[in-house]
Amino acid sequence: MRGTPHREHAGCVTRHETPRHPPPAGNGAAAGGDEGGRVPDELSLVLAQGLVSAVESSDGFAGGVYLRSRTPGLLRLAVLAGLPGPLFRPWWRMQVNRPFPVSEAYRSGRPVLLSDAEEAMRRFPQLMAGLPFPFGSLWVPITGPRGSMGVLAILRASTPGRPVAPADGDRLHRLGHRLGDALTDLDQRGVDCVWETEPVPVQLPAAATPPVRVGRFDWDLHSGKVTADDELCAILGFEPAAFPGTVDALAARLVPEDVYGLWALARQTVESAEPVVRRMRLRGPDGRSHLLELSGRWTHPDGDASASRLSGFLVDLGAGPVVPEAADRLPRGILSLDRLGRITYANGLAEELLGHSREELVGHVVWQALPWFGHEAYEDHYRAALMADEPVHFLARRPPSLWLSVSLYPGHDGVSVVLQSTDRPDYTPGSVTAPGLGIGSTADRSSALYRPVALAIALTEAVTARQVSEVVTEELLPAFGGRQLAIYLLDEGHLHLAWETGFPKGFLDRFEGVELDVSIPGVETLTTGRPMFFESMQRLAEAYPGIPIDTDVGARAFLPLIASGRPVGSCILGFDRPRGFSPEERTVLTALAGLIAQALKRAQRYDSESALARGLQNALLPHRLPEVDGVDTLGRYLSGTQGMDVGGDWYDVIETGSELALVIGDVQGHGVAAAATMGQLRSAVRAFALNNYDPQEVISGTNRLLIDLDPGQFASCCYIALDPLTGVARAVRAGHPQPVLRRPDGRTEVLDLPGGIVLGIDEQASYPVTEMRLEPGAMLALFTDGLIERPGTDIDEGIERLRATVEHIGAVPLAETADQVIGEARAATDRPDDIALLLASRWAGTRAVRRLRKDRAPGPDLWRTFRRPDPGRAAGAPDPAS
Repeated sequence: MRGTPHREHAGCVTRHETPRHPPPAGNGAAAGGDEGGRVPDELSLVLAQGLVSAVESSDGFAGGVYLRSRTPGLLRLAVLAGLPGPLFRPWWRMQVNRPFPVSEAYRSGRPVLLSDAEEAMRRFPQLMAGLPFPFGSLWVPITGPRGSMGVLAILRASTPGRPVAPADGDRLHRLGHRLGDALTDLDQRGVDCVWETEPVPVQLPAAATPPVRVGRFDWDLHSGKVTADDELCAILGFEPAAFPGTVDALAARLVPEDVYGLWALARQTVESAEPVVRRMRLRGPDGRSHLLELSGRWTHPDGDASASRLSGFLVDLGAGPVVPEAADRLPRGILSLDRLGRITYANGLAEELLGHSREELVGHVVWQALPWFGHEAYEDHYRAALMADEPVHFLARRPPSLWLSVSLYPGHDGVSVVLQSTDRPDYTPGSVTAPGLGIGSTADRSSALYRPVALAIALTEAVTARQVSEVVTEELLPAFGGRQLAIYLLDEGHLHLAWETGFPKGFLDRFEGVELDVSIPGVETLTTGRPMFFESMQRLAEAYPGIPIDTDVGARAFLPLIASGRPVGSCILGFDRPRGFSPEERTVLTALAGLIAQALKRAQRYDSESALARGLQNALLPHRLPEVDGVDTLGRYLSGTQGMDVGGDWYDVIETGSELALVIGDVQGHGVAAAATMGQLRSAVRAFALNNYDPQEVISGTNRLLIDLDPGQFASCCYIALDPLTGVARAVRAGHPQPVLRRPDGRTEVLDLPGGIVLGIDEQASYPVTEMRLEPGAMLALFTDGLIERPGTDIDEGIERLRATVEHIGAVPLAETADQVIGEARAATDRPDDIALLLASRWAGTRAVRRLRKDRAPGPDLWRTFRRPDPGRAAGAPDPAS
């Protein structure tokens, strides 16, 4: 009895599916410098403007906006500011029911404010397992008239021990409402505010710095008079009217060494036989460096002496850019990157160490200009620098064999990278990945720690063997740069392929069902209990001559899956190029194999229980509904996908003499227990109905029976007794959603049936009966809450959405109505609750309607079968169920 993910509309296009603007470009094109440029669409501009305002007003260093997608329950990152998109690809997609702050903000409609890593770890350990860095974060829902439309996320410096100021939360909440209003306006103008592509990268404005200023002066070398414009006076700290007009006034604003240089330059200019232009740097009164450019003209002694003059420009460089000549003199390679990863400067030694000219580096994203730098292990270090705002140091290998010591120094506007040649580390022969063991950076230590934690947390949510395999694919392969994965499970002495991805089609077929005495690494790793690592397929072929191998040359890792000392199977990791495995990687992979084995063992037990529960449920649900003249009925059941647990939803149609009973119910919980309770309740309702109890007695008797059978268990139910001849219906509701009625003229409404509390709570609960009439041509829809509940929205919105859908479908066969009503839920990949749907319609234009058989023999009295004696009832007192 839980909700299902929110159903959205589709695509950043108009409602007629005609693009109004070019679709948002992929992150790589935008971040890497789209050669042709790109015109942003209206939705992207609104999101970018709102995000930049939110980041700046919150003292943040980065942020993003999540929007709904056309996949139910899936949020997608639409805009990312201040961080390179490719490095945060695992967080581009987020299910609304996952244990992450963005999901909670969306579901609850309330901000989630995390001041530091400790608070985030306590509340959202899975977030910190993937990003184990000290940072604060603010997550604010973007709300509109119909609830949450997305989430605004702000990342900022951590403030340990100091909670987020209420003013910050209020300010962001207002921004979320304002952005929601802007999206609502777009929606009303025909732009669907959902997102289906990669996030658009946004460069945040740099911190304010003093502007560049240029002042001009003219110096008559004979009279000594100096004229200066207002800008030069401002640079040197003079009021224009107070400028003395002498060179001594200029010299008074300079340090002694610069005064001597100025006089020397003046003399050189006067003595030159040709016009000259010279430059020098002067230090101004505020200590900043200024660029002075002088041009002079010498006058022949017989000519006009007054023509000997110097004119000059004094340039205030503001904050001062990187001085190339200074960086080129350093014995280290220097790169400057903006926060999107684009290279903005490279010194001479960096060109040499990286093997690329400045033209090949500057303006390009670092992992596009240097593909080897985009290795997953190096990306971890870059994430650490950006998120923790602390220096990070590690070792990297530039193919084919040059090893570099890399240091990252992050700042508000970018990252400085320092490179230095170093010796090849002994512990990673031939390895592509080289954690900086000798340097001991934060990222090195956290990389070996948080990968097992992230996988362990994700595995706790995986229930079936397929879900375990999907988690391993999503978490393990990206962590180590793997491209192929195969999981074999042991069954009766043979290994059978349970999951594979990335291998050539049919390649693994030859290993299916192998016994444990076969000499192949996938078997030996399990029988010996030792992981096996091969740096290339050539090494594998040397160790196992004659073993069939594919054309790939990459490395392989074979991991034993052993849980509590019992063999479960083996796991194979494949890589698309040769690589080594450091001691740290081997240790981590071995630990992860143990976690995977435990999860698979638990999944096998669950699969057995699930198969039993589904078999029980399938046996208990009606396989065929009775055919009655004048009334058509149709039932549908759709199991949930989250956890793959069967639920307690049921429906039934019962012939009861002159009436037809329409029943739908939902038992709390999932699994074998819920299915068993559902079976008992269905049998009880059927028994009471076949004994010709009226609707109120049926529900009251079932309520008391549930209390006797399983105290603490509860269920909802709706029971309608329909006379097919007259259309008169008597309805009773026990905590169940209101039915939907479509009238013959097409008008559709949600019925307002008074009801009692759910079954199983109060033995004395009363359940009122409502009488109504089902006209010929009308249709009644009964359903469980899995069809209408959506995280982050009120249940009334779900019922209204269903009503509108039924009205829109119109008078079509029941099968078509059911297909469309349940189709949206069937498309959801992450559906937490089961769904039961029961439709009933009276025939239109039919005169002869057959009465149900009145001579039907009464059914078994299960009340007396299940009911235990009530010691509180006086002897001889009438049984309420009689």
